[in-house]
Amino acid sequence: MKETTVNRPAQTGKTANNSTPPKKGTTHPEVRLSRLESIVEQIGEAVLATTETIERLSDRVDALTVQVQHQGHQVQQQGYQLFALSDAVQTLAETQNHSLEQLSLLTETLQRFTAAIEAGDNH
Repeated sequence: MKETTVNRPAQTGKTANNSTPPKKGTTHPEVRLSRLESIVEQIGEAVLATTETIERLSDRVDALTVQVQHQGHQVQQQGYQLFALSDAVQTLAETQNHSLEQLSLLTETLQRFTAAIEAGDNH
């Protein structure tokens, strides 16, 4: 097996920089600040994305509201048309009934004329 040698600075008993290493569980203020800035940036991006999504949903709801109102108007107009059509059918039925009565009277009159003509021809 081949041994890998890692280049490390010689330990002389003194640290390479004058700062003391952080205690376990603590971080440098710059690192903490950087992390907080990153978190705030992510929250800001999430808020912007959420706001854009809400605006798009709001636009969709507005469009659906307009469609529903338009369809409601169409249904109302169709209701009026059905009422008018029903009224027209009723008028037509009444007119047809009156025409049948008139036709029945005309038929009776024609039958009397025919009977009178036939009675005159037989004399």
